[in-house]
Amino acid sequence: MALKLRHDEVMNFDLRPSGKGWMDTKPEFSKGTYCFSGVRKHVEYLEQPNPREWQPYDDDWKLPERWEETIIKGFEDRLSRFRSFKLFMDICVRCGACSDKCHYFIGSGDPKNMPVLRAELMRSVYRKRFTAAGKILGRLVGARDIDEAVLKEWFYYFYQCTECRRCSVFCPYGIDTAEITMIGRELLNMVGLNINWIIEPASNCFRTGNHLGIQPHTFKDNIEFAVDEIESITGIRVNPTINRRGAEVLFIIPSADIFADPHIFTFYGYLTLFHEIGLDYTFSAYASEGGNFGLFFSHEMVKRLNAKIYAEAKRLGVKYIIGGECGHMWRVMHQYMDTMNGPAETKGDPVSSITGTRFDHARATKMVHICEFTSDLIHHKKLNLDPSRNDAYRVTFHDSCNPARAMGMLEEPRIVIKSSCNNFFEMPENTIREQTFCCGSGSGLGTDENLEMRMRGGLPRANAVKHVHDRHGVNMLSCICAIDKATLPALMDYWVGGVEVCGVHELLGNALMMKGEKERTVNLRGEELAAKEKSNA
Repeated sequence: MALKLRHDEVMNFDLRPSGKGWMDTKPEFSKGTYCFSGVRKHVEYLEQPNPREWQPYDDDWKLPERWEETIIKGFEDRLSRFRSFKLFMDICVRCGACSDKCHYFIGSGDPKNMPVLRAELMRSVYRKRFTAAGKILGRLVGARDIDEAVLKEWFYYFYQCTECRRCSVFCPYGIDTAEITMIGRELLNMVGLNINWIIEPASNCFRTGNHLGIQPHTFKDNIEFAVDEIESITGIRVNPTINRRGAEVLFIIPSADIFADPHIFTFYGYLTLFHEIGLDYTFSAYASEGGNFGLFFSHEMVKRLNAKIYAEAKRLGVKYIIGGECGHMWRVMHQYMDTMNGPAETKGDPVSSITGTRFDHARATKMVHICEFTSDLIHHKKLNLDPSRNDAYRVTFHDSCNPARAMGMLEEPRIVIKSSCNNFFEMPENTIREQTFCCGSGSGLGTDENLEMRMRGGLPRANAVKHVHDRHGVNMLSCICAIDKATLPALMDYWVGGVEVCGVHELLGNALMMKGEKERTVNLRGEELAAKEKSNA
């Protein structure tokens, strides 16, 4: 789908109430605001319900017989299994503290993208079916029954929530609207309502071990390509291994790291770092993906896709696992993995053989974030870094939602950046750390058919980058999430201009002075260092 978006058109929305009640205001499935449906072959491969050909703009969504009964039974089942979900249905007092915190509401002006009202789409059915007041008083208490129009409303708005959890930071009751969205998507999936940008990567991951469908021989070829590139830049040939039993560490990455731009430069940074410190590590061609798109539509799929990491750690006999720069991989790892698939059966504990540091917080999952690992090396002065190699860049840092809010990973990436760069500038404090704004494309919404909505959703983040771009000349936006690296370049081009995107370990790889390396004339992107320095003068 070709979309020509103009800034003034995207910003042309009316915040005044429509004159109708919210229950009577229905969404319009216009181009650029929704994602295409799950392709039948992928739905069938994952053995999900009701595989068929359909699209959200169709009048007839070809729902299965007695679909209402399926939804309500699923609703009841989840109320009984998830106490947090039951609490979130009952506890909201509609104070409005969350209302202006959602990037999609700020960018779209659609009241149903306020977290409180998005959750109300589901609470209204909860009241009608599961509370006495709702059964008796109906609309007077905000209750309504499920019907096809309500179902379409769920689909439209639950696939405009990126599950970033910024709203939960401001909720005085701690309501996590992302959990409501996750349940909403799970119920929709029970009647065959899903999107292809989620279903296809999950299907690929089941078949080949990664979202992109990369076969083992291609995985190997891409790593060898990286080895050649690093040698041409540094004069040093690194020696990563794949599927090697008995290695100390299993290294898990988002699969985009081995082929996409700018992800691949972060991958070069990993390999140079591990070679320099002499880490004994291996990749796995079976567990060649840390990301988990199951998180975006089904608890059961999260568990199924995640199991391969623990299975490979056990099969290869590693001591522990290090994970690369990924976003939702770390939410799964930090909040669900131990409960769903744990405890991890590895040969040892997460202890750095380089510094002796024991990562006690990871003793259950046996998995350490690459930024924790690297910042520990820096703390123990194990790396020789020359920050001037990044002087062409004036850098800011986007706290990726899941590592920041789900893990509390706030300082470690900043330690790596500040040790690797001379020019670092923070965005305004209400847009970073726990309060960071989403890229607008998380939770499986990073596809191009909903480009208009992506640009709207990313507006608050882009505004904060524009602030430091205008004030400090920032020209590089660093981050630690594969989805951010894939989608932020388009967002920067659209709203800001003149700002590139990179991973934290790309900056580290540029600054890393390796023993025996040749004189560096280019950075990991192959750009001449001297030319860059001159242009920045």
